[in-house]
Parts: sequence; C-alpha cells; structure tokens
Amino acid sequence: MDASALNDPRFQALLEEEKKKAMMNEMIAKLTDTCWDKCITGSIGSSFSNSETSCLSNCAKRFIDVKMLTMQRANSSS
Repeated sequence: MDASALNDPRFQALLEEEKKKAMMNEMIAKLTDTCWDKCITGSIGSSFSNSETSCLSNCAKRFIDVKMLTMQRANSSS
C-alpha cells in the first residue's frame, strides 16, 4: 500500500468504522466483566436468579449511562 492510499476518503471511512467497532467491543467486554463480578454471586446454574437478572439489567443501564455522559463531556470540552 502506498502513502496516497492512506489519504483516500474511502479508506479513512473504513478505518473510522473499524475504530468504532473496536470501541464498542471493548465497552461490551468491560460492561460484561464489571456487571458479572458485581451481580453473579452464587453458583452458575441454567438461569439467573431474579435478583441477578435485575442487578445485571441495572448495572448495564448505569454503565451505558455513565459511558454516554463521559463521552458527551469529553466532546463538549474539545
């Protein structure tokens, strides 16, 4: 690949899309680790208990809310 290809708008768009996908995958991995460690306290069975289900749902919502707020503040300070 020559240097001029790096400036191609299509390449830049593809690169940006891949960065977004990587960021989403990283966020999902962090959310899973955080909420799993916080909410799953018993032995793993065939399904989650009601309290584990509720905890996981609330944890995921809070995690996403905080992430969105952080991103908004970062963008507004730029």
